[in-house]
Amino acid sequence: MRTLRTTALSLVAAGALAASTLVGGSTPATAAASPDLSITNVTAHLQQLQSIATANGGNRATGRPGYKASLDWVKAKLDAVGYTTQVQSFSTSSGTSYNLIADWPGGDPEHVVMTGAHLDSVSSGPGINDNGTGSAAILEAALAWAGSGNTSRNHLRFAWWGAEEQGLLGSNRYMSTLPTADKDRIDLYLNFDMVGSPNPGYFVYNDNAVGNFARDAMTGYYASEGIPWEYIDVQGRSDHASFRSYGIATTGMYSGGETTKTSAQAQKWGGTAGQQFDPCYHRSCDTISNVNTTALDRNLDMIGHMVWLYADKDFGTTPPPTTPPAGGNLLANPGFESGAVSWAGTSGPITNNTGRPARTGSWKAWLGGNGSTSSETISQQVTIPSTATAASLGYWIRTDTAESGSTAYDTLKVQVVRGTTTTTLRTFSNVGTSATYAQFTHSLLAYKGQTVTVKFLMNEDSSLQTSFVLDDTSVSTS
Repeated sequence: MRTLRTTALSLVAAGALAASTLVGGSTPATAAASPDLSITNVTAHLQQLQSIATANGGNRATGRPGYKASLDWVKAKLDAVGYTTQVQSFSTSSGTSYNLIADWPGGDPEHVVMTGAHLDSVSSGPGINDNGTGSAAILEAALAWAGSGNTSRNHLRFAWWGAEEQGLLGSNRYMSTLPTADKDRIDLYLNFDMVGSPNPGYFVYNDNAVGNFARDAMTGYYASEGIPWEYIDVQGRSDHASFRSYGIATTGMYSGGETTKTSAQAQKWGGTAGQQFDPCYHRSCDTISNVNTTALDRNLDMIGHMVWLYADKDFGTTPPPTTPPAGGNLLANPGFESGAVSWAGTSGPITNNTGRPARTGSWKAWLGGNGSTSSETISQQVTIPSTATAASLGYWIRTDTAESGSTAYDTLKVQVVRGTTTTTLRTFSNVGTSATYAQFTHSLLAYKGQTVTVKFLMNEDSSLQTSFVLDDTSVSTS
């Protein structure tokens, strides 16, 4: 997993969904039973990756011979069982890198379910947890599917990405060169980056509302196995971000990296409080001994469950439920009554603290109010239907301040993010505050047919608080 962005934000889930209540529709009657994938086989895969690194300067980094040797070995395993493989080369500052794409014959080509992991390590070590574990686990899932005799409703595709550690270069290259029609055929992308950390947690990606149906299937699986989990927003630090930016449903799992396990997490998951989830993260000691086999085995079976489940998901007649009918609210948890569920951003603003009132219920988003230099955000991704004749963002806001005068020291910007373009729809400040809730709306019709992120960004200066309190948000269409 790359380290170019902010450390991941984790949100403890309020509760776990039962496996029988998967959002996005129940499993079709014809779906194959979830497999018990072989931890012995995956361990052998990891030993092979370790051997490759040892024979090639101790790493499998982009531009180094260990990376190409890893890719050639994975490709040979897939070719031998009947996958159609493609190697995509591209240039980086460290030399040539490669993506490996493997398609299983059959399944509806108009409905593609894709599973991916990055194959490269950093240059300082062999990268067996980061991300040999994810690469080996999805390899075993692909090989097991090939040997299962199952027939899938959807077309299955697996990917091993190069140059993730340099900034998601491989997955970005794949998506930027994939024709639009082929992007539209991808119904779901599942990402697995570090799934066997030595002091593990069980973190489920919660940073793409379009993929909430798959996120909930994953948490449902963990709940059915009695495995506690937490939501995490990995802040674009892994390859699913390359798919999310094009409006594709994504989710994934992460067992933890450089951050420290809390006492509460140690009570829940075991392991050592006050120690990193992976003390060898991006270090030379990320070797075959840097893997928790129990966590890897649990996550391997979860990956198998997700692949088997969505191989037979009827995307053609049961679209994911995150796009409501015209006139509905496209935002999930719009009044914040489920806490921070479905919202990405800074930990803390979504609260039931009674220091400021909610408009309805007891929860709201209280940004600011710190009286010190700070920046806070909340955001959520939505897709505006291409058939919309009207689309608008709505929200209620109250403000109060200890500032005085006509200088805007503290601000809240209401923004829409599309790809690399951010548009500010309105800016509130400490000037002209009102402690009475008022409603504001902004047209989003210019974004019809597109996936965008609705974002509220607060910046406060070094002294004197200003509180911006939001409630009852909506993105509505007709």
